[in-house]
Amino acid sequence: MKRSSLLLCLSALLSTGTAFSQTLEVPKNVTKALKKTKPSDIKKHIAYLADDKLKGRQPGTEGYQMAVDYVVNQYKKMGVEPGGENNTYLQLVRLRRSFTGADASFSSQVTGQGTAQTWTVGKDVAINPHPEQSQTSVEAPVVFVGHGISAPDLGYDDYAGQDVKGKIVMVLRGAPKSFPSTVASYSIDVTTILRNAAEHGAVGVVMATNTQNPKITVPNLSRGVNSVAGADGKVATSRNYVSDKIKLMATLSAPATHQFFVKAGLDTAQAFTTLRSGKPASADLKQTVKASYSSSNKDFDSWNVIGKITGSDPQLKNEYVVHSAHLDHVGITAPVNGDSINNGAHDNASGVASLLEIARTYTRIKEKPKRSILIVMVTAEEMGLLGSAYFAKYPTVPKSSIVADINTDMPTIIAPLLSVVGLGSNHSTLETPVANAASYLGMTVEADPEPNENRFIRSDQYSFVTQGIPALHIKYGNKTADGLNNLNKKVAEWRAIHYHKPQDELNDTFDFEAGSKYVQLNFLISYQVANNPERPTWKQGDFFGTRFGQ
Repeated sequence: MKRSSLLLCLSALLSTGTAFSQTLEVPKNVTKALKKTKPSDIKKHIAYLADDKLKGRQPGTEGYQMAVDYVVNQYKKMGVEPGGENNTYLQLVRLRRSFTGADASFSSQVTGQGTAQTWTVGKDVAINPHPEQSQTSVEAPVVFVGHGISAPDLGYDDYAGQDVKGKIVMVLRGAPKSFPSTVASYSIDVTTILRNAAEHGAVGVVMATNTQNPKITVPNLSRGVNSVAGADGKVATSRNYVSDKIKLMATLSAPATHQFFVKAGLDTAQAFTTLRSGKPASADLKQTVKASYSSSNKDFDSWNVIGKITGSDPQLKNEYVVHSAHLDHVGITAPVNGDSINNGAHDNASGVASLLEIARTYTRIKEKPKRSILIVMVTAEEMGLLGSAYFAKYPTVPKSSIVADINTDMPTIIAPLLSVVGLGSNHSTLETPVANAASYLGMTVEADPEPNENRFIRSDQYSFVTQGIPALHIKYGNKTADGLNNLNKKVAEWRAIHYHKPQDELNDTFDFEAGSKYVQLNFLISYQVANNPERPTWKQGDFFGTRFGQ
């Protein structure tokens, strides 16, 4: 069977919602606890966390600290144990915001010929700050390496035949259409691109801009680039920095990208068309780039908030199933219709509320599951998944003892929850408890209806995946009561008005009954994992298991 046919068959099986499921038997006491999930309790949590007085819960602000205190108090009231550092509910996350100095310069020259061309920083090129060095300079030849992908196991490698050691690579973010959506998402992640470049010996990465849209501007980095600093002052985790081997990370405008190809005697349109066809188009650009810039940092403290429910089995209680959700939002921004506070009611007060009610459900059960449960509210998701990346890399329990992560981010409870998507579950045996729980609650499981949104790498479950821990993120499916099965259309309309805007506040867009069902579903998934003697495992030969599996 051809690979494409196999993928279609698997997608068809998964969309039935029962192909991988079995009858789920839920103890009476658990059923009783689930029935106590109240839409009004979910609403109360959201009402507090999305109140104007929290001013958008941006890390480093009083509003975020109020959210932290609220979660800690809820844990205490429920009897949830501390799961943080030093027998507290907290894990310190020292955030670093780095800025590129006004002295930044960037020029290029056809190797061995003519005079250098100076490019205007902020217009023609954006240069990322270096989060560890105050002054950085680099001068090296430039090689175009297509999408910057090195995946010979999938029959594709932009680096094949290219010697980039000591050179700067130019990359156009993208992936072949033949790649499964989650693999494509991984491939276009900046961290993946930087890591591939470093592993091949490059000293810099320049992101190209598609010349078909010359109006696209380079990113505005005036607000800084974020990372997490460790106790030693070095970068602990970042989405834009992988090692000191990469001296330069920059982004070119579309006109500047075109000029680099013209001066190399190459046709930009032809090269990009070749890439779109699924074939590498790597080439020596026959130019040398010289860049120099200073960097400055501003460090400030934030917190992950962690509660624990200890398991009942003498051995398995030392293993953990994680429920994660981000506590932060984007704070105060430019006014929209006279309102500047981004309350983040859906994103992600609703996710935090879900986890609090999952925790409450566990506390209502007299006999706890065999494994322990961690309820982890992370900081700085909106700054690049930083809080979850730090926790997944430096957890408050032994990393090897974490068996799975079930993430909750903006469940978008705006309509009855009739079907769901288990983002990432198809890569591991977590697929089975998702199908079981959905079937038990009368829901179906669908394939991702929006694969081009790259949602798999855009939320906190991805931080656990990159640490080798099977993880998933439950999102809404498309099923609707009227049979049109086009919920994604309603969600798209909602996002246009509310997503990352002050209009995301507690209003009549919420379906709190759907919120209760969402809590029950996620609880049943973790409850199965916590009671199964076997740990979740990556599927045989899975792309992510092969790259990150412990």
